[in-house]
Amino acid sequence: MSALNPTTCRRLKKLQQIPSVWEGDRRSLSAFSDTMESESEGNSECILWVDGSEGIVRAMDVVSPEMGPEAVVRALLRAMEHPQNPAQPARPSKIVVRDREIQFYLRGVLQDLDITIDYVPNLPLIDEVFRGFAEVASNRRPELPPQYADLLLEKSHELWQDAPWELLADHNILSIEINRWDVETFYASVMGMLGMEYGVLLYRSLDSLKRFRASVLAEESFEAMEKAFLGQDCLFLTFGRDDDEEDEGDEEEDFDLADLPVSDIVPNFGTVHPLEGMRPFLYDEEAIALYIALEALHRFFKATSRQLAADDFPAISKRYRIPIPLEVESKSTLSVKVSTLPDVATELLEMAQFAGEDDFEDDFDDDFDDDLDEAEMAVPLRDDLVPKDAFLSLGMIPWESVEMLRTGVDCYQSKEVQEAGEGMPVILIQTTRPKAKVLIEQIQTAGGLKGICFNPGEDPFVGERYDLGILQTENSNLYLFGEFPEADPTHTSARKKWDQRCKKIKGHCGLIIAKGLTGAARGNPQPSDMLAFFEARSLSAKELGLGMLQLMPQFE
Repeated sequence: MSALNPTTCRRLKKLQQIPSVWEGDRRSLSAFSDTMESESEGNSECILWVDGSEGIVRAMDVVSPEMGPEAVVRALLRAMEHPQNPAQPARPSKIVVRDREIQFYLRGVLQDLDITIDYVPNLPLIDEVFRGFAEVASNRRPELPPQYADLLLEKSHELWQDAPWELLADHNILSIEINRWDVETFYASVMGMLGMEYGVLLYRSLDSLKRFRASVLAEESFEAMEKAFLGQDCLFLTFGRDDDEEDEGDEEEDFDLADLPVSDIVPNFGTVHPLEGMRPFLYDEEAIALYIALEALHRFFKATSRQLAADDFPAISKRYRIPIPLEVESKSTLSVKVSTLPDVATELLEMAQFAGEDDFEDDFDDDFDDDLDEAEMAVPLRDDLVPKDAFLSLGMIPWESVEMLRTGVDCYQSKEVQEAGEGMPVILIQTTRPKAKVLIEQIQTAGGLKGICFNPGEDPFVGERYDLGILQTENSNLYLFGEFPEADPTHTSARKKWDQRCKKIKGHCGLIIAKGLTGAARGNPQPSDMLAFFEARSLSAKELGLGMLQLMPQFE
């Protein structure tokens, strides 16, 4: 058993000893876990020290069940020296507890402080405090109105099974015309294509959606992002992980929700408004409007999944008659129209691209030498196209496979390639399907792929040289796709064959984008895994005119 050190005892003895009886206890919060804001709170314990004479709480702590009796002593010392207002520092004459173990422990620790420690079966003041906690918990509004809870949970499960994020990026906006419950049209943005946050945001106006996108692109500070988030006007359904299934340390892991079993996925509902802020629960009219919207989206995704799987974002419009649950008239229905908004999608994507270009222009500021020539300033090398965790490979595919790709992939860009030699030299980029679709869409939006180049680069600080793989799109943007050490014999051999093959077919080559990064096909994608095939020019470093590129130090 730990004991108070002599210095602490002398300090506590200097406190005025008042003729009061303090109650102390430690109780589980599990009784309130269903209505607590987080499971972690529900699994915790609350330590209370109450002045029975004054009827005030002097100290309160929430701790994990694993914390030993030392936590009770720490709370008691704070109750003596640094009590909550309006109490003043003091030392009690007597302490009562209802736990024999705590009584014996306190007797041993506090034996030099002249405090009587007794056991009593009941603690009326602490009982009253916990009754108050229970009343507050029972009066807390549920996340969903009870009459709509099962309906919305069913719809959320259907949405998770539909997995619209495998078809739509967050800029592929859908309109849902409801014209009831103070909602004319929802504008739905699906999250999850990048494997990060999953869900759907239902904006009450298109202006709110565009303002939020513009704010996020324009601001970088945490405060600005928080302001932009709270400035939205939308209902939301997002998905998270069941806390009960998390192991210790999972919060630090980079995992994808889509890799978890359905039983581990938990839906979260709420609304955001510029004046109300974020509210993690829905009122009746919000719940029924969200239910109707989710049912309409479910029907729309089932009916149009093949069309939405295409590389473009087609113009589609569908109308559904949806029964209204819990209506007085049991056969009451509502006509709901769901439409894709290709023009809005293009506008949002261009908005993001322009912001990205501005970011790269901002990078070339006074921190760099003014002697950089205009060509280098005008064509910065970017690294925001190819996913960081993608699998890269230099190789060749025989002409028979080239013909199969030309007719078998969803996205094909042709060039007048003269067949010669054993096949076409290609770069393979393999990533997850959602990230592959984003990559393909970005290349298409940039006008297509113009060329592939290898340019020399060096790290002057460690004296290493690299072969930098670069993609050039038709809008003249340059994107880094790989850094290959010149000293690597495998790459040196592959690069030599690349140059020979490109020369044989008059300076042509290809780029293959494939899915299947995390599956059995990693590093060896099958024809069914290949989503896009871009035929392009093989550009020399001299044609790009970038010269030797150097790794620049990162300045804080």
